[in-house]
Amino acid sequence: MRSEIKDWRNLMSIIRTEHLSRFYQQGPVQIHALQDVNLTIEKGDFAVLAGPSGSGKTTLLNMIGALDKPSEGKVWLDGYEITGLSRRQSSHLRRDRIGFVFQFYNLIPVLTAYENAEFVLLLKGVDHGTRREKVMTLLKMVGLEGLEKRKPHELSGGQQQRVAIARALASDPVVILADEPTANLDTHTEEGLMALMENLNLEMGTTFLFSSHDPEVIKRAKRLIVLRDGLIISDERISPRSKDQGPK
Repeated sequence: MRSEIKDWRNLMSIIRTEHLSRFYQQGPVQIHALQDVNLTIEKGDFAVLAGPSGSGKTTLLNMIGALDKPSEGKVWLDGYEITGLSRRQSSHLRRDRIGFVFQFYNLIPVLTAYENAEFVLLLKGVDHGTRREKVMTLLKMVGLEGLEKRKPHELSGGQQQRVAIARALASDPVVILADEPTANLDTHTEEGLMALMENLNLEMGTTFLFSSHDPEVIKRAKRLIVLRDGLIISDERISPRSKDQGPK
């Protein structure tokens, strides 16, 4: 029963990490991918983890998303500690509580846009009528109405990423984790995709945590968390006025 009780310190936060570290062994050398990271993400945040390649952005997302386990430290999601979950429990957590948007879309190539967006609801055993209503609503929301029967190879990169966003939203997650979501998109498509996610954040209150070194993603951040060599070196909230002035 104790594991079912939420930590009172997390009642106002979606994500909290405490002294989170991840080490990798390469022969005799120990690589510190993350070092003593303490981070809290609040409900409704539109936060970006920024930094050069190798700074620890993706490693941190993987810890938060229960895709990997830390070497040291703890992670809480929506008030529950997830660090010690079994593989099965972690899988259920990802299915039910976390939406993922990846750099390479990760759509199932033999499924249509509709079927890809529907997939997580099938895994959860949601009935056909409810699934259809929800998926059609989500595809319309992300601008894919009329493209439901197309398979990934029949869609542009931006359209595939919109399917991925619809899929991420399908399970009503507490947070969407987006790892370099615009890396393979042209500038025009990228701007449209970021505007879509920004609107989802503003209108639906969806919490987003990105990893990116893309200026288009960074300039839209409400909160910018900069990593270097596995350490958080700055964490600041960005006011609308600061955004209007652009990066210095």
